[in-house]
Amino acid sequence: MALFIAVGTFLITLLLFLALWLFLGSPTQQDVVRNRFEAVRKAERQGEISVQMELLRDEMLSSVPMLNRLMMNMSWSAKVQRLISQAGLETKAGKVFLLSAVIGLATYMVADRFLHNAIPALALGILAAMIPLSIVVAKRRRRMRQFEERFPEALDLLGRAVRAGHAFTTGLEIVAKESPDPVASEFRACFEEQNFGLPMRDALINMADRIPLVDVRFFVTALLVQKETGGNLAEILDELARVIRDRFRIYRDVNVRTAQGRLTAIILIALPVFMLLALQGVNPSYVRVLFTDPWGPPLLGFAATLQLIGSILIWRIVHIEV
Repeated sequence: MALFIAVGTFLITLLLFLALWLFLGSPTQQDVVRNRFEAVRKAERQGEISVQMELLRDEMLSSVPMLNRLMMNMSWSAKVQRLISQAGLETKAGKVFLLSAVIGLATYMVADRFLHNAIPALALGILAAMIPLSIVVAKRRRRMRQFEERFPEALDLLGRAVRAGHAFTTGLEIVAKESPDPVASEFRACFEEQNFGLPMRDALINMADRIPLVDVRFFVTALLVQKETGGNLAEILDELARVIRDRFRIYRDVNVRTAQGRLTAIILIALPVFMLLALQGVNPSYVRVLFTDPWGPPLLGFAATLQLIGSILIWRIVHIEV
């Protein structure tokens, strides 16, 4: 047991030092740009195209070369990096992965020390390791909701700019300057992509990929159809903004009508955990059997699985797509 604790302490310390080096010693954006310019000058002096130039253009998943190579071979790494980008964070997937590993391993070691049972300690370690990714998902959901709420005002501003005689690309620049984030940053990215030579169709499709919302897809589809068939662009934008506002009105009405169901779901989900904690405070010996008996941890795991399945089903019922 002492050897196991020593090995665990060594691994936790090693991961903590690695995480600190990654967060504090990683190159800044200025260093990356400076290194790229130096590589460009070196390639110009040599008069040849270096393979390193192509690699510099690739998006790295981690500043640690070994971890970056490992994550490049995993298909889920690109999805995690896309989630981070959609959340508006400037970190890399490698940092989230290392932070999850450190938190999960530390939680497992502490829980195993106090519970003296590997199964619940492992479950707590897995749950703790999911905290960084859960924070990223929560930030992404909040950013998508902010974009969705401010998107009609951006369409109104774009429609007024087109109606005033400005070109559509100029309207994109106006929205990027006048609108609040996250609308401004996404329209700025779209404007800069087409300004640097990317066709407008591809820039709009990239915008729809970065913001996976139904309203943005409607916007991109309407613009592409208008570009092919013609029509009054300002009127199309005004009508699209009106449809989005009507959908939000219906969505809020649905939230009001399903408030009782959502409250019931919260009570049913929290009731088992609350009763377990209450019994632990009233009669600890009664609850201790669940952790000391050989059948206790498997039954707790089975109950937690059923609780998770029931929670998912309840939330699917009370959340109605509009």
